[in-house]
Parts: sequence; structure tokens; C-alpha cells
Amino acid sequence: MTTALYTHASSAEHDTGAGHPERAARIEAVDAALSGESWSRLLRKEAPRATKEQLLRVHAGGYVDLILENIPEDGYANLDPDTVLSPGTGEAALRAAGAIISAVDDVVAGTVDNAFCAVRPPGHHAEPERGMGFCLFNNVAVGAQHARGVHGLQRVAIVDFDVHHGNGTQAAFCDDPNTLFASTHQFPHYPGTGAESETGVGNIFNAPLDADAGGAEFRAAMNNKILPALRAFRPDIVFVSAGFDAHARDPLASLRLEEPDFEWATIRLQEIAGEYADGRLISTLEGGYDLEALSSSVQAHAGALSAAD
Repeated sequence: MTTALYTHASSAEHDTGAGHPERAARIEAVDAALSGESWSRLLRKEAPRATKEQLLRVHAGGYVDLILENIPEDGYANLDPDTVLSPGTGEAALRAAGAIISAVDDVVAGTVDNAFCAVRPPGHHAEPERGMGFCLFNNVAVGAQHARGVHGLQRVAIVDFDVHHGNGTQAAFCDDPNTLFASTHQFPHYPGTGAESETGVGNIFNAPLDADAGGAEFRAAMNNKILPALRAFRPDIVFVSAGFDAHARDPLASLRLEEPDFEWATIRLQEIAGEYADGRLISTLEGGYDLEALSSSVQAHAGALSAAD
């Protein structure tokens, strides 16, 4: 048993156009960071396509059709100024959601201990009826609903440490007491949600951070709010929206985290998964736009996951 790494070549075929921060070079940097003999311990698996039925556990049917029926044959189409469709987008988006579904199946079956889905496009800004913020389908939400609908894991926890608040994930579960959503993020910042006052039905735990907050503030938010909430919730499975754009070198925001902070958070979340969820933890890539910082942060994250085996 080991840590599984779910990838697919289509992630590099989602072309967002010149100058776009959420670009194919991101996934190429992640792939390179986890290559070589030192990462041979990872079990590498090809992400399958998600089915429409699986997407419909989170997204409205009309929205799924809107995306899949409007993939251009050439050139680009835009959902909004930030969210781009290109000829390779449909396959990439289906495989990104499929990666986390496959990871759920393998982790629940016990054939792997935990998983990291290194895929794009990211997902945590995608709401049930609207894509935005580079995101089309909400991969982590689709995985959470698969865990519940197929495997009967009722108490699902999602922790998001991307620098941007996961508004789409919160929107999907804000009325669901059996899904805990917890987020650290820069606030105020895009997309404008994530205030502490947003608590859902007592299942939403936002820990906003001021611009220029660093590792000390991040760890305090985790220790004082998010980790106690997780322990009180006693999850059956833990999902991580692993965005690395809170790194000090990232160009899209102003938090000051470093690689040891991501490693620390991963270890703490894995401890909770081990205590309450038989170790079931699945992480999926969200943001991170400085390629060097993304590479080293992914190494810290994946290293912590695989060291827990």
C-alpha cells in the first residue's frame, strides 16, 4: 500500500492562451517535480473520464451540457474573462474529475493509503450552475459526492488551503450538515467570499487571513479553528483542495507561506484522517502559479503524504 498519483496527459492539452496564469506549464512543472528515482515510491495511475452521471451529483444538467457542448473545435471560447475553453478542455476537465473519483475508489478499497490528483483544470471555484476562476467542474465536490453516493461514507470533510476561497465548494455544501468545509485564504480577495460569518448550517469553517500573513498566522488558523472543527466532526474521509498559491513567491496573491507550511498542514490533516477515517485522505491540485514555488510545494505535500505510509 502506498500513495497513488493520478495524472493524465490531457491536463497539458487544456490550452488557456498566451499569458494566462493557469497554463499547461503548471502541470508540466508538477510532473517534472514528481519524476525521477526519488519519487519511484508513488503508485502512478491514469485518471479515467468522469461520467455525466457522476458530475450530476454536484452540477446541474444544463450546466454540464453547456460546458461539454461548447468546447470549440479550434481557437478559444470563454465562460468569463478568466475561464477559457479550448479544443482540449473537455477531455482534461472530465479526466480531472475522474481522477478524484478513481482515487476515492482506490482509497476506500484499501489498495492505496492516500492519493494526490495532479490534474487540471482546477475546480474549487466551480459552483453547481456556474464555472469561474479558471474552474469548470468542481473536482473535489464530485469526489466527495462519489464517496457518499457509492461508498456510503456519510461524514465528508473538505479542507482548502488555496489562497483563494473555494466559493464553489462552499456553495455545493453550505446546507449539508454531513459535509464539513474548512478554508484558509487571503481575505478580502478574489472571489469575495469566505468571511468568518459564512457558517452554512454550522458546517462551514472559514479562517480568513490578512494580506502578508505568513506561516505563523496560517498555522494558528489551522490549530485554533480548522483542526479542532475536524476532530469534533469525526470525518469518514478527508479531502484536500491543495492550492499552492499562498506561497510567498506566487504572483496572484499576497500570503507568505513556504514549503514547510504546506508539509506541516499535510501531516496534520493526515493525522486526523488516520485517527477518524482509517487514513482515507485524497488531495487534488488547485492553484499555484509560480512554477518554481509550485514544484517545490508539491514535493513537500506529496512527500508528506507518502511518508505517512
